[in-house]
Amino acid sequence: MPTDTLRPRSAPGVGGPYDDGPRSPRTVRLITAGRVLARSGAALSWVAVIVGALATIVPFLWMLGVAFRTNSDLYADPARLIPKHWTLHGVHAVVSQLPFGRLVVNTFVFAGGTTLLLLLFDSMTAFALARLKFRGSNVVFLLILATLMVPFQVTLVPVFLTLFHLGWLNSYQGLIVPRATSALGIFLLRQFFMQLPRELDDAARIDGANDFTLFWRIILPNAKPVLASLFIIQFAALWNDFLWPLVVTNNVDMQTLPAALTLFSSQSGVDHAALMAGAAISLSPLAVAFLVLQRWFVQSVATTGIK
Repeated sequence: MPTDTLRPRSAPGVGGPYDDGPRSPRTVRLITAGRVLARSGAALSWVAVIVGALATIVPFLWMLGVAFRTNSDLYADPARLIPKHWTLHGVHAVVSQLPFGRLVVNTFVFAGGTTLLLLLFDSMTAFALARLKFRGSNVVFLLILATLMVPFQVTLVPVFLTLFHLGWLNSYQGLIVPRATSALGIFLLRQFFMQLPRELDDAARIDGANDFTLFWRIILPNAKPVLASLFIIQFAALWNDFLWPLVVTNNVDMQTLPAALTLFSSQSGVDHAALMAGAAISLSPLAVAFLVLQRWFVQSVATTGIK
């Protein structure tokens, strides 16, 4: 066999010891155009990333700048990111004019307690819909999905009246119980549970596991990524929830931090420095929670749809 047939060939248009020789002008133009398009696509990707990062970071930096500015400095040049005259008035107002420690505890209890109950109830419901066979399971799932189309504000008045008759206004149970389930959480967990191999169920049942043992010791340990992702999503939404705590509680000692920040708005004006300082402080636990759980969050996104 001739030895030249065994020689590897280089890429078209690329010089080297095994190059086939000069290419036609048309081939060279096509190769050059392809390289230009590839570089242009990479450049556009970086531009999109930079624009997206700026769109996310600049409002946060502006909020931090307003937290250390006076109202006169803010009104003089609202677009400035760095304060011209630094002041701690906003931070001092949040700590001194509000029961700050109590508000933080209330927010942690509301967001953390509701999220933990939501993970428990949603995972149990998703397990039943995904792994157990019973008549009407698809109908139940469709009804749960239908509630996604109903805004929470539609059911706000009936739920408020129910809590009023139960005597749960201005209480932790009134804050937590009505928000302890989520159709979105049930949907996400059901889809993840359906991707787990059925052989896990068969092996566990051969060893004598019942439904609860299968759920608690087999399914949940394999669902840590999606549980962590759902925890971040729901905890962030509940921590920043403004409407529900404002409706259910009218006592400052039972309000959450976002709802209590409305006290800095009155008919005489808005204390922007205190408002932005409180908002910046309220965002810090979310950043900590994401940093702690980001590994699970990324893993759940990477494994979504993979069996």
